[in-house]
Amino acid sequence: MSAIRPGPAPAVQSLSIHDLTLQRGGRTVLDGIGLSLHPGEVSVIIGPNGAGKSTLIAALAGLLSPHSGQVRLDGGLLSDMERRARARRIALLPQHTDIAWPITVRSLVELGRIPHQGAFGLRAADADAVDRALRAAQVTDFADRPVADLSGGERARVLIARALAGEADWLLADEPLAGLDPGHALDALSLFRAEADRGAGVVLTLHDLDLAARMADRIVVLADGRIAADGPAATALTPELLQRVYGIRTQVTVTADRVRIDILGRQDPQP
Repeated sequence: MSAIRPGPAPAVQSLSIHDLTLQRGGRTVLDGIGLSLHPGEVSVIIGPNGAGKSTLIAALAGLLSPHSGQVRLDGGLLSDMERRARARRIALLPQHTDIAWPITVRSLVELGRIPHQGAFGLRAADADAVDRALRAAQVTDFADRPVADLSGGERARVLIARALAGEADWLLADEPLAGLDPGHALDALSLFRAEADRGAGVVLTLHDLDLAARMADRIVVLADGRIAADGPAATALTPELLQRVYGIRTQVTVTADRVRIDILGRQDPQP
Protein backbone atom coordinates (compact mmCIF):
# COMPACT_ATOMS: atom_id res chain seq x y z
CA MET A 1 0.00 0.00 0.00
CA SER A 2 1.22 3.50 -0.79
CA ALA A 3 0.68 6.93 0.71
CA ILE A 4 -2.79 8.29 0.13
CA ARG A 5 -1.92 11.82 -0.86
CA PRO A 6 0.91 14.35 -0.83
CA GLY A 7 0.54 17.93 0.25
CA PRO A 8 0.85 20.23 3.24
CA ALA A 9 -0.16 19.13 6.71
CA PRO A 10 -3.75 20.01 7.64
CA ALA A 11 -4.38 22.56 10.37
CA VAL A 12 -5.11 20.08 13.14
CA GLN A 13 -4.59 20.76 16.82
CA SER A 14 -5.73 18.03 19.18
CA LEU A 15 -8.38 15.45 19.91
CA SER A 16 -8.78 15.11 23.64
CA ILE A 17 -10.77 13.41 26.36
CA HIS A 18 -11.23 14.99 29.78
CA ASP A 19 -12.13 12.91 32.84
CA LEU A 20 -14.43 10.72 30.76
CA THR A 21 -16.54 8.01 32.33
CA LEU A 22 -18.74 5.90 30.09
CA GLN A 23 -21.17 3.17 31.03
CA ARG A 24 -22.71 0.51 28.81
CA GLY A 25 -25.31 -1.99 29.96
CA GLY A 26 -25.01 -0.74 33.53
CA ARG A 27 -21.27 -1.44 33.59
CA THR A 28 -18.55 1.21 33.75
CA VAL A 29 -16.41 0.59 30.66
CA LEU A 30 -14.23 3.71 30.80
CA ASP A 31 -13.47 5.25 34.18
CA GLY A 32 -12.05 8.77 34.47
CA ILE A 33 -10.07 8.70 31.22
CA GLY A 34 -7.93 11.71 30.36
CA LEU A 35 -6.08 11.73 27.07
CA SER A 36 -4.80 14.34 24.60
CA LEU A 37 -3.90 13.07 21.13
CA HIS A 38 -1.86 15.03 18.61
CA PRO A 39 -1.63 15.35 14.83
CA GLY A 40 1.32 13.84 13.05
CA GLU A 41 1.44 10.92 15.49
CA VAL A 42 0.39 7.29 15.34
CA SER A 43 -1.16 6.48 18.71
CA VAL A 44 -1.90 2.81 19.37
CA ILE A 45 -4.35 1.73 22.05
CA ILE A 46 -3.73 -1.76 23.43
CA GLY A 47 -5.13 -3.82 26.25
CA PRO A 48 -6.74 -7.18 26.98
CA ASN A 49 -10.21 -8.14 25.80
CA GLY A 50 -12.84 -6.09 27.58
CA ALA A 51 -10.42 -3.31 28.56
CA GLY A 52 -12.48 -0.65 26.74
CA LYS A 53 -10.45 -0.14 23.55
CA SER A 54 -13.38 -0.17 21.10
CA THR A 55 -15.45 1.98 23.44
CA LEU A 56 -12.64 4.54 23.63
CA ILE A 57 -12.39 4.69 19.82
CA ALA A 58 -16.17 5.16 19.56
CA ALA A 59 -16.05 7.94 22.17
CA LEU A 60 -13.25 9.70 20.28
CA ALA A 61 -15.41 9.54 17.14
CA GLY A 62 -18.33 11.12 18.97
CA LEU A 63 -20.56 8.07 18.65
CA LEU A 64 -21.16 7.55 22.37
CA SER A 65 -22.43 9.98 24.99
CA PRO A 66 -20.30 9.86 28.14
CA HIS A 67 -21.80 9.50 31.60
CA SER A 68 -19.46 12.32 32.60
CA GLY A 69 -16.53 14.15 31.09
CA GLN A 70 -15.91 15.64 27.66
CA VAL A 71 -14.47 14.91 24.23
CA ARG A 72 -12.98 17.96 22.51
CA LEU A 73 -11.68 18.62 19.00
CA ASP A 74 -9.39 21.62 18.64
CA GLY A 75 -10.68 22.89 21.98
CA GLY A 76 -14.40 22.75 21.13
CA LEU A 77 -16.86 20.16 22.35
CA LEU A 78 -17.18 17.35 19.81
CA SER A 79 -20.84 16.96 20.74
CA ASP A 80 -21.52 20.54 19.60
CA MET A 81 -20.32 19.84 16.04
CA GLU A 82 -22.84 19.14 13.31
CA ARG A 83 -22.60 15.49 12.26
CA ARG A 84 -21.53 16.19 8.68
CA ALA A 85 -18.83 18.63 9.78
CA ARG A 86 -17.57 16.10 12.32
CA ALA A 87 -17.43 13.39 9.64
CA ARG A 88 -15.25 15.64 7.47
CA ARG A 89 -12.76 15.94 10.31
CA ILE A 90 -12.82 12.41 11.73
CA ALA A 91 -12.83 9.19 9.69
CA LEU A 92 -13.73 6.00 11.56
CA LEU A 93 -12.89 2.44 10.57
CA PRO A 94 -14.94 0.29 12.98
CA GLN A 95 -13.97 -3.23 13.94
CA HIS A 96 -17.15 -4.89 12.66
CA THR A 97 -18.77 -3.66 9.45
CA ASP A 98 -21.56 -5.73 7.94
CA ILE A 99 -22.17 -5.12 4.24
CA ALA A 100 -25.54 -6.73 3.61
CA TRP A 101 -26.44 -5.10 0.30
CA PRO A 102 -25.02 -5.66 -3.21
CA ILE A 103 -22.43 -2.97 -3.87
CA THR A 104 -19.19 -2.73 -5.81
CA VAL A 105 -15.84 -1.92 -4.28
CA ARG A 106 -15.71 1.51 -5.92
CA SER A 107 -19.23 2.39 -4.79
CA LEU A 108 -18.39 1.39 -1.22
CA VAL A 109 -15.23 3.52 -1.21
CA GLU A 110 -17.26 6.42 -2.63
CA LEU A 111 -19.32 6.37 0.57
CA GLY A 112 -16.26 7.81 2.29
CA ARG A 113 -16.83 11.03 0.33
CA ILE A 114 -20.41 11.58 1.51
CA PRO A 115 -19.43 14.27 4.07
CA HIS A 116 -17.81 16.27 1.24
CA GLN A 117 -20.44 15.86 -1.47
CA GLY A 118 -22.57 18.73 -2.68
CA ALA A 119 -26.17 18.67 -3.84
CA PHE A 120 -25.21 17.11 -7.18
CA GLY A 121 -23.30 14.11 -5.87
CA LEU A 122 -19.69 13.23 -6.63
CA ARG A 123 -17.54 15.99 -8.09
CA ALA A 124 -14.24 15.59 -9.92
CA ALA A 125 -12.35 16.19 -6.67
CA ASP A 126 -14.34 13.43 -4.98
CA ALA A 127 -13.63 10.97 -7.80
CA ASP A 128 -9.92 11.80 -7.60
CA ALA A 129 -9.92 11.18 -3.84
CA VAL A 130 -11.63 7.81 -4.37
CA ASP A 131 -9.05 6.82 -6.99
CA ARG A 132 -6.21 7.76 -4.64
CA ALA A 133 -7.73 5.70 -1.85
CA LEU A 134 -8.21 2.67 -4.13
CA ARG A 135 -4.56 2.85 -5.20
CA ALA A 136 -3.26 3.38 -1.67
CA ALA A 137 -5.09 0.31 -0.36
CA GLN A 138 -4.12 -1.74 -3.44
CA VAL A 139 -7.70 -2.56 -4.41
CA THR A 140 -7.90 -0.81 -7.80
CA ASP A 141 -7.68 -4.11 -9.69
CA PHE A 142 -11.00 -5.30 -8.30
CA ALA A 143 -12.75 -1.93 -7.97
CA ASP A 144 -15.70 -3.11 -10.07
CA ARG A 145 -16.23 -6.42 -8.27
CA PRO A 146 -19.09 -6.89 -5.77
CA VAL A 147 -17.84 -6.56 -2.21
CA ALA A 148 -19.72 -9.76 -1.32
CA ASP A 149 -17.37 -11.73 -3.61
CA LEU A 150 -14.21 -10.64 -1.80
CA SER A 151 -12.16 -12.56 0.73
CA GLY A 152 -11.99 -11.28 4.29
CA GLY A 153 -8.56 -9.75 3.71
CA GLU A 154 -9.64 -8.03 0.50
CA ARG A 155 -12.71 -6.64 2.22
CA ALA A 156 -10.54 -5.30 5.07
CA ARG A 157 -8.41 -3.40 2.55
CA VAL A 158 -11.53 -1.99 0.86
CA LEU A 159 -12.79 -0.69 4.20
CA ILE A 160 -9.43 0.97 4.79
CA ALA A 161 -9.80 2.61 1.37
CA ARG A 162 -13.25 3.90 2.30
CA ALA A 163 -11.84 5.53 5.45
CA LEU A 164 -8.96 7.06 3.49
CA ALA A 165 -11.25 8.45 0.80
CA GLY A 166 -12.61 11.00 3.28
CA GLU A 167 -9.15 12.58 3.61
CA ALA A 168 -10.02 13.52 7.18
CA ASP A 169 -7.75 15.22 9.69
CA TRP A 170 -8.15 12.27 12.07
CA LEU A 171 -8.19 8.58 11.21
CA LEU A 172 -9.53 6.26 13.93
CA ALA A 173 -9.29 2.53 13.24
CA ASP A 174 -10.45 -0.28 15.52
CA GLU A 175 -8.45 -3.47 14.85
CA PRO A 176 -7.74 -2.54 11.20
CA LEU A 177 -5.36 -5.48 10.67
CA ALA A 178 -7.96 -8.16 11.40
CA GLY A 179 -8.19 -10.51 8.41
CA LEU A 180 -5.00 -9.26 6.76
CA ASP A 181 -2.10 -11.56 5.97
CA PRO A 182 1.31 -10.51 7.38
CA GLY A 183 2.40 -8.76 4.18
CA HIS A 184 -0.75 -6.70 3.82
CA ALA A 185 -0.73 -5.98 7.56
CA LEU A 186 2.71 -4.39 7.20
CA ASP A 187 1.48 -2.51 4.12
CA ALA A 188 -1.46 -1.16 6.12
CA LEU A 189 0.82 -0.03 8.93
CA SER A 190 3.01 1.78 6.40
CA LEU A 191 -0.10 3.46 5.03
CA PHE A 192 -1.18 4.64 8.49
CA ARG A 193 2.35 5.94 9.07
CA ALA A 194 2.15 7.87 5.79
CA GLU A 195 -1.12 9.45 6.94
CA ALA A 196 0.57 10.66 10.12
CA ASP A 197 3.59 11.89 8.16
CA ARG A 198 1.36 14.12 6.02
CA GLY A 199 -0.01 15.63 9.25
CA ALA A 200 -3.09 13.64 10.20
CA GLY A 201 -3.69 12.23 13.64
CA VAL A 202 -3.90 8.42 13.53
CA VAL A 203 -5.35 6.36 16.38
CA LEU A 204 -5.45 2.56 16.14
CA THR A 205 -6.37 -0.32 18.40
CA LEU A 206 -4.21 -3.41 17.97
CA HIS A 207 -3.82 -6.77 19.68
CA ASP A 208 -0.36 -7.57 18.30
CA LEU A 209 2.07 -6.11 20.84
CA ASP A 210 5.11 -6.41 18.61
CA LEU A 211 3.43 -4.65 15.68
CA ALA A 212 2.18 -1.95 18.03
CA ALA A 213 5.70 -1.41 19.35
CA ARG A 214 7.07 -1.42 15.80
CA MET A 215 5.02 1.46 14.45
CA ALA A 216 3.55 3.54 17.30
CA ASP A 217 4.81 6.95 18.30
CA ARG A 218 2.77 6.51 21.44
CA ILE A 219 1.26 3.54 23.22
CA VAL A 220 -1.82 3.86 25.42
CA VAL A 221 -2.39 0.76 27.56
CA LEU A 222 -5.94 0.23 28.84
CA ALA A 223 -6.79 -2.13 31.67
CA ASP A 224 -10.16 -2.35 33.43
CA GLY A 225 -11.33 0.85 31.77
CA ARG A 226 -8.40 2.93 32.96
CA ILE A 227 -5.08 4.02 31.48
CA ALA A 228 -2.35 1.78 32.84
CA ALA A 229 0.49 3.33 30.80
CA ASP A 230 0.89 6.09 28.22
CA GLY A 231 4.07 6.94 26.35
CA PRO A 232 6.61 5.70 23.81
CA ALA A 233 6.81 1.94 23.42
CA ALA A 234 10.23 1.81 25.10
CA THR A 235 8.81 3.18 28.35
CA ALA A 236 5.17 2.05 28.19
CA LEU A 237 5.73 -1.62 27.33
CA THR A 238 7.76 -2.95 30.22
CA PRO A 239 7.79 -6.65 31.15
CA GLU A 240 6.35 -5.75 34.55
CA LEU A 241 3.40 -3.88 33.06
CA LEU A 242 2.70 -6.56 30.46
CA GLN A 243 2.72 -9.20 33.17
CA ARG A 244 0.31 -7.18 35.29
CA VAL A 245 -2.08 -6.26 32.45
CA TYR A 246 -1.99 -9.40 30.31
CA GLY A 247 -0.72 -12.07 32.70
CA ILE A 248 2.17 -12.95 30.37
CA ARG A 249 5.94 -13.16 30.57
CA THR A 250 7.80 -11.18 27.92
CA GLN A 251 11.23 -10.18 26.80
CA VAL A 252 11.35 -6.54 25.71
CA THR A 253 14.37 -5.57 23.60
CA VAL A 254 15.00 -1.88 22.95
CA THR A 255 17.39 -0.91 20.17
CA ALA A 256 18.07 2.30 18.31
CA ASP A 257 15.71 1.17 15.53
CA ARG A 258 12.77 -0.39 17.33
CA VAL A 259 11.24 -2.04 20.37
CA ARG A 260 10.76 -5.79 20.08
CA ILE A 261 8.27 -7.75 22.18
CA ASP A 262 8.76 -11.52 22.52
CA ILE A 263 6.04 -13.37 24.41
CA LEU A 264 7.60 -16.16 26.49
CA GLY A 265 4.46 -17.64 27.99
CA ARG A 266 1.82 -17.21 30.63
CA GLN A 267 2.72 -15.66 33.95
CA ASP A 268 4.11 -18.23 36.35
CA PRO A 269 1.47 -19.27 38.88
CA GLN A 270 1.88 -17.93 42.38
CA PRO A 271 3.15 -20.50 44.94
